[in-house]
Amino acid sequence: MSSHETVPSPAEHLTPAVWERADRALVAKALGEYAHELLISPERVDGDRYRLVTAAAVYSFTARRLPLDHWAVDPDSVQVQRSDGSGAGVPDRPRATQLVLDLRDELGLTDAVLPLYLEEVAASTAARAWTLHRGGPSCEELLEAGFQEVEAAMTAGHPVFVANSGRIGFDLDDLRRYAPESGAAFEVEWVAVRRDRCVLALGDGLDEESLYAGELDAVVRERFREVLRGHGLDPAGYLPVPVHPWQWRRRVLTTFAPELADRTLVHLGTDGDARRAQQSVRTAFNASHPRRWYVKTALSVLNMGFLRGLSTEYMSVTPAINDWVHDVVSSDPVLLERGFRVLRERAAVGYRSPLYEQATPKGSPYRKMLAALWRESPVPLVEPGQRLMTMAALLHRDDDGRSFAAALVRASGLAPRDWGRRYLEAYLVPVLRCYYAHDLVFMPHGENLILVLEDHAVVSTFMKDVGEEVALLDPVAPLPADVERIRADIPEHLRLLSVQTDVFDCFFRQLSALLDEAGVLAAADFWDEVAACVLDHQRAHPEDAAAHARGDLFTPAFARSCLNRLQLRDNQQMVDLADPATAIRVVGELENPLAAAAPARGARSGALVTST
Repeated sequence: MSSHETVPSPAEHLTPAVWERADRALVAKALGEYAHELLISPERVDGDRYRLVTAAAVYSFTARRLPLDHWAVDPDSVQVQRSDGSGAGVPDRPRATQLVLDLRDELGLTDAVLPLYLEEVAASTAARAWTLHRGGPSCEELLEAGFQEVEAAMTAGHPVFVANSGRIGFDLDDLRRYAPESGAAFEVEWVAVRRDRCVLALGDGLDEESLYAGELDAVVRERFREVLRGHGLDPAGYLPVPVHPWQWRRRVLTTFAPELADRTLVHLGTDGDARRAQQSVRTAFNASHPRRWYVKTALSVLNMGFLRGLSTEYMSVTPAINDWVHDVVSSDPVLLERGFRVLRERAAVGYRSPLYEQATPKGSPYRKMLAALWRESPVPLVEPGQRLMTMAALLHRDDDGRSFAAALVRASGLAPRDWGRRYLEAYLVPVLRCYYAHDLVFMPHGENLILVLEDHAVVSTFMKDVGEEVALLDPVAPLPADVERIRADIPEHLRLLSVQTDVFDCFFRQLSALLDEAGVLAAADFWDEVAACVLDHQRAHPEDAAAHARGDLFTPAFARSCLNRLQLRDNQQMVDLADPATAIRVVGELENPLAAAAPARGARSGALVTST
């Protein structure tokens, strides 16, 4: 490069115009979600205009109020008047970090949590600024995009959490290399781990040879063996473990330097396969061999309430849990009819450090730095003419603010309610069936579902991330010993939140608002279709009538479970994964949009009769 050439600035996306657009969007989301969780109480001024008074400023904005107390705040409408100390208001532009500071007391932010939360908010804004600067495909282009192109086009992150793209530990180069929205390909590193320090867990019908033969070309496996022989080591005494390249550079090379020096660990290099990050940033899709399995690796980056490591100890029973859930799902005729399947986590491998096991308690991030698991790919499981798409795409807006879900409805040629009903049959009915017939619950948010589409309409779904997210609510059902971990002690009155919060509040609330705003399907009509879907499913399965009555989805109100409050309380260890009840923070109630369709139950037959 000559001295006259200009080197692109790493901060070229951080311009006033782009930043204000990203900032306004996050401010609008924060106002809406904080109000939804009753952290703030904006007062109506006139019509759809609201005002929020803080000690330092007055925020005013326009918001549409929709079912489930959803606040759809218009980013362009937000105005700020800041006190200058004399009682006069000075106009200021909306800034997400300043909003957090202004609401410090309302949000209950402690001195320990506040600085890191501000950093996460700033990083989330910066991530959106980067994608806005780069530009993304339009909704029309996404209609014809492939599986991974859609995955990389997603920019919104979790629909409920305000600080949802912090990724503390990534710098800008890391964002460009490893974030899902970059769409960049990278290669994982491999490290050989001495067998006596390694845990390998395999699913039914899988052995060590078939695992590695399926995931690594023969020439690569031989190259790895040659590396070990070159150190005078017997390859039979080691197991290869995939490592995220960021984790290799930033953690393994330093934290486990003694083990690398004494050859407990040996760096093997890369396998040559191009991989692409998924919405779960530590999960990678094999772009070179799409039929090969996903690999999920430890990644010690702080994001949305957790350091995203992987526990070798915790994963030792993950394949067994996945096999058990798969057997339940694949033997249920209702689930089979709807094509509902789980993508099994087939194998897990990781290093157990004697040093850090002596020095730290269970659950410590130091025990989660060198591990990986393999999950089935959906690519070989779909029929010709079908396409795959993350369910998170249903909440996506393109750079012009247009809803991708609305574009899918229009492109399908179906009536909006018919499109919605097909989606509900493929997604909601399996969730209901697992809950009522099997006492089985998942974490069924957008990132954990992969949709199968034909002609732009949803025909079936895959559930993933089963090992960490699944729970069995039945306290006495027999379970294999190595699956017992999934049994969850959840109070009876909170169990149905696995549907009401995780599906209705965290996903349908957002989706219905987008379709309503786009003029495709009014929110009231969307919820009418949800109610009809639930009723039809219950009528079709009178054998589960007692479970339907016990888990009544038509009550006038249900508990308001607040996710941001969890992160605001502790943004480094939001919940204890071993105790699912810690993931529930209830404040007040939400009016139930299904209540108007509440059925009357026949006292003798147990049949459902719709109220008039």
